[in-house]
Amino acid sequence: MPERLADVVDPAAWTCPAPLRDQGVVVMGHGGGGALSAELMEQVFTPAYGNATLAGLADSAVLELGGARLAFSTDSYVVRPLFFPGGSLGDLAVNGTVNDLAMSGARPAYLSAAFVLEEGVELTVVERIARSMGAAAEAAGVTIATGDTKVVESGHGDGVYVTTAGVGLVPDGVDIRPQRARPGDAVIVSGPIGLHGVAIMSVREGLEFGVEVASDTAPLADLVAAMLAVTSDIHVLRDPTRGGLAASLNEIARASGTGVRLQERAIPVPDAVANACGFLGLDPLYVANEGRLVAFVPPSAADEVLAAMRDHPQGAGATLIGECVADHPGMVVAATGLGGTRVVDLPLGEQLPRIC
Repeated sequence: MPERLADVVDPAAWTCPAPLRDQGVVVMGHGGGGALSAELMEQVFTPAYGNATLAGLADSAVLELGGARLAFSTDSYVVRPLFFPGGSLGDLAVNGTVNDLAMSGARPAYLSAAFVLEEGVELTVVERIARSMGAAAEAAGVTIATGDTKVVESGHGDGVYVTTAGVGLVPDGVDIRPQRARPGDAVIVSGPIGLHGVAIMSVREGLEFGVEVASDTAPLADLVAAMLAVTSDIHVLRDPTRGGLAASLNEIARASGTGVRLQERAIPVPDAVANACGFLGLDPLYVANEGRLVAFVPPSAADEVLAAMRDHPQGAGATLIGECVADHPGMVVAATGLGGTRVVDLPLGEQLPRIC
């Protein structure tokens, strides 16, 4: 008589393959803005640099210097390809750092720009990137005041990498950081999501979706200024780049010890993005953006802030997508169109690497 399955199989002895996070080497997911990136910070960089300023882990650090409150940020840009619908490496290098400063409520003022060039890259490519940076800086109202250039041997780079750092002034009375999210806060996104990631994907993989999808890369400091003109008591701002809206909301929930409840149908996902994600099996909430912000605003000011956003070109599509709650602290959930609820977890890595 055959043995019963339960007699020959012991589920308690089952083991899964070692998860990616247990690898002893750097993997692409460490740069994706998800759980692996967070672990890299927590296990390597934060212990090495350990200080109260870094511990905030915001998009930019707010520093007291000479009686002024300065926001300071730095970022490296390794996007592939260098040029894509709606922008280029140069646009990202300026707008990304400008936006990181703006997420602290700062008015960006000065940037630095450091280039790593691979031997053999065409000078016309470098010039095109530099010119796009100059134009983006002018549009954002900032000055590229200093920089550096290094060259590596052919085969030891990928054409052009750019690192930008920036400083800006934080107005008196403004205190914007992820730890300030409070139950009851309205959660607002400034416009349609997922455009940057799908734009990169379309040219990188040679995909066509019936309509050209252009990146949303844009500076957001003027939009933030318009919001702060309504109230200086905006609790949190974050630009959902790597890891998309899902990663940003999870980081805010965990930093503040609150929960976030989204209305999935309210989240503005363009048809082209929804179609591309459906075709490729991706979730738009995890797709990168480069010209969007998510805001946590006290309920008493939410309607006015939303109206001010919609009056600004970069916030014309602003939408209320949910609220901050006391339930399920540290977690993000979404009410689905079918009446259910799903957990929107922090991604492990990045659905599409080298996105910015």
